[in-house]
Amino acid sequence: MAIRFGIIGCGRIAQRHAEHITNNGQLVACCDVVGEKAEAMAKENGAVAFTDAGEMLRSMKGKMDVVAICSPNGLHAQHSIAALNAGFHVLCEKPMAISVYDCGEMIKTAERVNRRLFAIKQNRFNPPVEAVKKAIDEGVFGKLYSIQLSCFWNRNPQYYENSWKGTMDMDGGTLFTQFSHFIDLLYWMIGDVKDVKAITRNFAHQDTIDFEDTGVVILEFYNGAIGTVNYTVNSHGKNMEGSLTIFGEKGTVKIGGQYLNELEYQNIEGFVFKDLPAGNKANEYGQYQGSMSNHDKVYENLVDVLKHNAAISTSAFEGLKTVEIIDRIYRAAGRP
Repeated sequence: MAIRFGIIGCGRIAQRHAEHITNNGQLVACCDVVGEKAEAMAKENGAVAFTDAGEMLRSMKGKMDVVAICSPNGLHAQHSIAALNAGFHVLCEKPMAISVYDCGEMIKTAERVNRRLFAIKQNRFNPPVEAVKKAIDEGVFGKLYSIQLSCFWNRNPQYYENSWKGTMDMDGGTLFTQFSHFIDLLYWMIGDVKDVKAITRNFAHQDTIDFEDTGVVILEFYNGAIGTVNYTVNSHGKNMEGSLTIFGEKGTVKIGGQYLNELEYQNIEGFVFKDLPAGNKANEYGQYQGSMSNHDKVYENLVDVLKHNAAISTSAFEGLKTVEIIDRIYRAAGRP
């Protein structure tokens, strides 16, 4: 029997979810406070449209298995917890939430009601990222010394117009909305963070957003490695780069391109990355592109977990760790 899905939040990223839901199951319900959005998605997929999340969860009991949370960042926790309490498994878009406390409450709820809580970290599936992670785990680089993460994108004022994006309570910050996938890779590939120092500024969006558009971060990891993160949404005119450079005892590697999708440099003792498969295209958001579109692999894993008890590709705990590191960066930069 096909897994039946509902979607809460029918904006741009939800279109990507709907596509992969139809490839892996059945979309049966769509919800958005803007009725036209819910109705358009429902009509296209033969689903039922709702404008109230609570009503959808009540009405679809016994008719739906999983709820994909695609609402604004600040509503992820509320919608996820409501869906879990209603008896549904949950697939939550990034970031899992915009507070460490909320992430903890989501995890506790999932455990209490014995439902699965999936976090989306699709950059882990980029072919060069997967290959470098495997090499790190196998000791190819030896001891890791230092890491440089660069996130140089563009978001102009029009991106934030008439939107929840840019607001502190619904967006949460540039690291949450634009670069949480990149922070996740630091945790996944390098390890947990011991200490943070950071400076953030809002240079070009002072009349547009409630938080920073640029930041510089210094990290110390528990395994002894040190690292830096340089990020901005002020790259002139268009996205420039999303890259991760790793310096280790036995080698150096750089994953680059705009979205961590290209192996740009390697010089490793007795080892060569070769014949890496091409990655998926980046997510399209009108004038902008986002991170690599690997939601197909996320949904394939979800189905495998629910039908065959496979290992989950990204646990809710890992979603929590990303939010925890971002929270530490913001507090180090002086945010209350």
